Amino acid sequence: MPGGAPEAWPLVKDMFQNIAAKTSDGSPCCDWVGENGAGHYVKMIHNGIEYGDMQLIAEAYHLMRDGLSLSHADMHRVFQCLEQGGPAELSDRDYQRHHGRQGRGRAALVEKILDAAGQKGTGKWTGVNSLDLGVPVTLITEAVYARALSALKDERVVAAKILKGPRGKFRKETRPFVENIHKALLASKIVSYAQGFMLMREAAREYRWQLDFGGIALMWRSGCIIRSAFLERIKEAFDRKPDLAHLLLDEYFRGIVQKCQTSWRRVVMEAVRLGIPAPALSASLAFYDGIAANDCRPT
Repeated sequence: MPGGAPEAWPLVKDMFQNIAAKTSDGSPCCDWVGENGAGHYVKMIHNGIEYGDMQLIAEAYHLMRDGLSLSHADMHRVFQCLEQGGPAELSDRDYQRHHGRQGRGRAALVEKILDAAGQKGTGKWTGVNSLDLGVPVTLITEAVYARALSALKDERVVAAKILKGPRGKFRKETRPFVENIHKALLASKIVSYAQGFMLMREAAREYRWQLDFGGIALMWRSGCIIRSAFLERIKEAFDRKPDLAHLLLDEYFRGIVQKCQTSWRRVVMEAVRLGIPAPALSASLAFYDGIAANDCRPT
């Protein structure tokens, strides 16, 4: 995601694109983004979306582990389904890949990792800039706060002994609820991208950049953490309407969210009932309801 002086790009273009990751059709996932700090900014937004993705995955894991009592082997298969045969639009590569062997006396690797996440700052910067520009990037910001909360390990150990809430289990059939989680993840992920592109659009206005939003989506197809099958669909959405306010207004993405909406709501309600924190899933749904709310008063 290089930016800077446009006259410099031709001097390094071939080198950068030769060493860049390539898509299946051989296209390099590297192109000039814009002047000044546009490249760094777009990379920051990419990382902010990554924060949201990782938090959503963690919440799905938490729901399946504590709500459904699934084994790590079962959860591994669920996440593989998302990659290989689940909803095609949600096909990120590395879900639970390093799940560890589960045998006698051997715990899954994920259970050996301290539940206290660190951060390098790009998610925080995305949240701070969203406040500066007045763009509600709620999912990414909740993901940042979730990391901050996880880092309060000592405080959480004390609080867990004092503060009590529901500790129930999901009492219905497992498979339908796993599918609900699939759909809630997909809908929330679309909201995450919608918010990220809303922030880039406002930044382009504020900083006078000429950002190619469809081109940015194509650059993210390979060689970066948030690569997803629907990035090409984002390109098509901006091709259809270059001045698209946000992705939820695009017919394709609106249709997916509509199909996922009932499952999405069920997952959030069940998380509340079971006392399982789901800040990113909840924030994405609240954003959807908020942006769709209208009291019909004249503007």
